[in-house]
Amino acid sequence: MQTPALPDLAHTRPRAVHWLATAAATAAVVALAGLLQPAAATASKAAVQNAPGGPAAARPAPGAAAATYPLKCRGGKPAVVKHASGDLDGDHHPETVAVVRCESGFGTPPSGIYVLTAPHRVVATLLDPAEQQNATDLAITGDTVTATLLGYSSETVARCCPDTKQKIKWQWRNGKFTRSATTDARGV
Repeated sequence: MQTPALPDLAHTRPRAVHWLATAAATAAVVALAGLLQPAAATASKAAVQNAPGGPAAARPAPGAAAATYPLKCRGGKPAVVKHASGDLDGDHHPETVAVVRCESGFGTPPSGIYVLTAPHRVVATLLDPAEQQNATDLAITGDTVTATLLGYSSETVARCCPDTKQKIKWQWRNGKFTRSATTDARGV
């Protein structure tokens, strides 16, 4: 039988004292790293406001469902049908545009289109429900809101069956939204 060339390494078995020493050393390294952290970065409010994507990235668009709309509903409540968000006025804060109508058990009540800013506040009415039209599409591209509106050519047309169709756009110009028609198609 051959004897090992190395001595018995009984002293290399870990004992509780070894584990405690390792834990103490690790804790000391972590504590030292915490003390040697760099100072917190600071920036002026103006720098944050003017930074590209700064405040807009930090603040989400207003929620359409959380707003209170200037809509009088008989027996029902306002329902958000569609919504879209984007920075319409160039202030680096997103706005939300919502298509809203009264809930109804029958028919299709007219739509209202509203612009919201934080916190869920209506700041503009793009389409008043009194105009008796329904919005079927809604999109935001840059500072432009587009929607397709279905309406009625006269009071004799049944409210179930709109017979006019218009593609409308609103743009933020000189502190207000301006409306223009892009197409007008009769006989929907």
